[in-house]
Amino acid sequence: MGKTYERIDGRLRTFIEAQPLFFTATAPLAGDGTVNLSPKGLTGSFAVLDELTVAYLDFAGSNAETIAHLRENGRITLMWCAFQGPPNIVRVHGRGEPVFRDDPRFPELLAHFPDIDTTEHGLRAIIVVHADLVRDTCGYAVPFMAYEEDRDLHGKRFAREDDASLSAYFTKKEHIATSMDGLPGLPLPLPPSTV
Repeated sequence: MGKTYERIDGRLRTFIEAQPLFFTATAPLAGDGTVNLSPKGLTGSFAVLDELTVAYLDFAGSNAETIAHLRENGRITLMWCAFQGPPNIVRVHGRGEPVFRDDPRFPELLAHFPDIDTTEHGLRAIIVVHADLVRDTCGYAVPFMAYEEDRDLHGKRFAREDDASLSAYFTKKEHIATSMDGLPGLPLPLPPSTV
């Protein structure tokens, strides 16, 4: 039932851009390392850059497992599920990298996210994913669920932070500078934004 695609365009692109939620999965190279699976949302924080490249904004949070795994090995899978309409699941398997705020590419990448106020969310990096394999499968077992709206709690929590206070917040957290498996995570102190 599944189909493999050569690019992210047309119906496939329309589908993933319409979903209010997606998931990211990464893992370290160590066989006994911790696999990470994270939900991602916030309207305007995801973008299709071209037919084989997508990106999303990485905001302040309780850890930096995705960043640590990408810095070590680059492997990542993104997944979208249809919770409304026809059943569908889309996965993008690929290679990702965190582009940090002091990277010269950061301002150009950030321009792909005009519909979100990044100052409210403690923006740490932009995760860029280059697709190696794009597949869809049936979502027959995925339940119907209704999207109501984004939660405003994240923005309320981090809107009051500046670079110095964000760095202090990240430094206090156990798994920001290093992952649960001891891999390098978010560079601290937080690099200043180039925008």
